[in-house]
Amino acid sequence: MVSNYGLVGLSVVVGAYAAIGPDTDLYIKNIFIQPDGFNRSTVLAGGNDSSVTFPGPLITGSKGDTFQLNVIDELTDTTMLTSTSIHWHGLFQEGSSWADGPVGVTQCPIAPGHSFLYQFSVPDQAGTFWYHSHHSTQYCDGLRGPLVVYDPQDPHLSLTYSPPALILTWVSRYHTVAPSAGLVPTADSTLINGLGRYSGGPTSPLTVIQVLPNKRYRFRLVSISCDPNFVFSIDGHNMTIIEVDGVNVQPLTVDSIQIYVGQRYSFVLNTDQPVSNYWIRALPNVGTLTFDGGINSAILRYSQADAVDPTTNSSSTNPLVETDLHPLVNPAAPGVPTPGAADVNINLDIVFNFTSLQFTVNGATFLPPTVPVLLQIMSGAQTAQDLLPAGSVYVLPANKVIEISIPGGAVGSPHPIHLHGHTFSVVRSAGSSVYNYVDPVQRDVVSIGLAGDNTTIRFQTDNSGPWIMHCHIDWHLAIGLAVVMAEDVPTVAASTPPSAWDDLCPIYDALPVQTF
Repeated sequence: MVSNYGLVGLSVVVGAYAAIGPDTDLYIKNIFIQPDGFNRSTVLAGGNDSSVTFPGPLITGSKGDTFQLNVIDELTDTTMLTSTSIHWHGLFQEGSSWADGPVGVTQCPIAPGHSFLYQFSVPDQAGTFWYHSHHSTQYCDGLRGPLVVYDPQDPHLSLTYSPPALILTWVSRYHTVAPSAGLVPTADSTLINGLGRYSGGPTSPLTVIQVLPNKRYRFRLVSISCDPNFVFSIDGHNMTIIEVDGVNVQPLTVDSIQIYVGQRYSFVLNTDQPVSNYWIRALPNVGTLTFDGGINSAILRYSQADAVDPTTNSSSTNPLVETDLHPLVNPAAPGVPTPGAADVNINLDIVFNFTSLQFTVNGATFLPPTVPVLLQIMSGAQTAQDLLPAGSVYVLPANKVIEISIPGGAVGSPHPIHLHGHTFSVVRSAGSSVYNYVDPVQRDVVSIGLAGDNTTIRFQTDNSGPWIMHCHIDWHLAIGLAVVMAEDVPTVAASTPPSAWDDLCPIYDALPVQTF
């Protein structure tokens, strides 16, 4: 394979490059790239066969659109997984749980040389989302990208300057392919919009965000990492948060944001500082914990500033506190505003077993079953006792309020927990002992914190489907840190996926098993 490093440098201004969607092909290929100066084969996505990128191309649509995303698997590098699947992170998939993407839950993988059309509607969501492989740890090998659903009636439109929002993604990059990287490897570098540097490596180019002075820009911040959480800041600038995980919030001004895997924030940046260059910083909680030599960094460059590295310094006195975030509309959590007073109350106890080197949740380890949970339900399984993996599936009745509490402190904390099919109200956040049922933040990924925390969420079972709930540190998911919420099983049993979905399992099952 030849190096395609030139494909890596994505522009960050949405209008400056060809976004794809809502109807598009998405080619999945192996290409060698060196975005931090280290060259390795990677799993990439692109809107056509000759232009795959890292991260993958921006997919866009508008509120009310039907997306038709035809994933074409052209993977050939057998040092990594050659089958695939895609999850459209944060989108509810109401009535289309078959298109949600997680292998073993809603589908079998797409085999190499085959394609699969994901078709789903987005009637009532808008905001910042992303997509990634949901097949073992494949997205750690590169398969991920941003997804934005625009709302022509966005209530925050008046706050920002007219150019399209700037997108900032960051990635924890590994120089070893995922199947050979070990149980929970440490990232070698942080890439911001696909560019970065690593300790001991060359002085590779960094991403430069060009802005005009005295304007207000909307930035869409997306953590497409595999493990670290990051503290994000821009030297000398405040940020006014206006959206969290696809939910508009009351504007909140901060000067740093701790962001966990899978989370998204939109913020307004006022370019009111002297014309110059300013460091954009993303400090991980594990790995190389420095900004020396431009590591963990990108550059904010005002128009007319010299093309040089910044000399600015970092100082944060007003960091984001999750409990300060409040939804713009419909802020109350569902149900009786008392802890433990939901229709169904579940506690999830996470433990790491040092003998098996796996996680358990309430004593069970989630390993993807060979027959996806959705297919099990469609084939007649109705109860938790009937559904595999044993002990990992929770059957939830329709139109009820669910409260889930998850104590923090397990090995590998803090764990960012993602629930598919919903946003949820975080009635108790990590780092707080206060329960807020009046106006808690609503999101789809939450940190469950450290020992002594008891993060608690509420949601309504108004979306039938088998929805996986898992740690979004992908290495932790691969060793069992997940459960499935099988919501409104009778409705799920009547699902009618397309015939191409029926074909996925027999085609995949006929392949020789990949070993590494």
